[in-house]
Amino acid sequence: MLRISKLTDYGTVLLAHLAGDQAAVCSAADVASATGIALPTVSKLLKSLARAGLVVSTRGSNGGYQLSRDAGQISAADVIDALEGPVSITECSGSESRCEHEGVCNVGGAWQRINVAIRNALDEVSLTDLLPSNRPAPRFRFSGYPINIEKKEA
Repeated sequence: MLRISKLTDYGTVLLAHLAGDQAAVCSAADVASATGIALPTVSKLLKSLARAGLVVSTRGSNGGYQLSRDAGQISAADVIDALEGPVSITECSGSESRCEHEGVCNVGGAWQRINVAIRNALDEVSLTDLLPSNRPAPRFRFSGYPINIEKKEA
């Protein structure tokens, strides 16, 4: 199953919180309180996101974290790259492939096309898209069965 880790999911929640008021500088404790994520986890994630250049940190009594650039310029792919590494659904679809069967594999090209499509989809979703909106929740079909995405009430 293709799935991001819980830490990456939490990292997205932290970034979306910071995107809510991009001018504000928030301490790790403020972010933890606002998101309900434990402070040690928030601190760890904010440090990783700062190393990746998605947030900037300011030291001092009025210090904290804020986005390094506009929320519309930070994609879901940027977040995944920062916390998990580049999207690579198979060994041969990564940039540093080490598959010994690559030369004779008949399916590698198809997996690489799928990987590019996933990457492009992740590049199209920004932090701005993750902020609460009045848009209706989307409807999906999975294996022919409808899936309803419940919209959380504010």
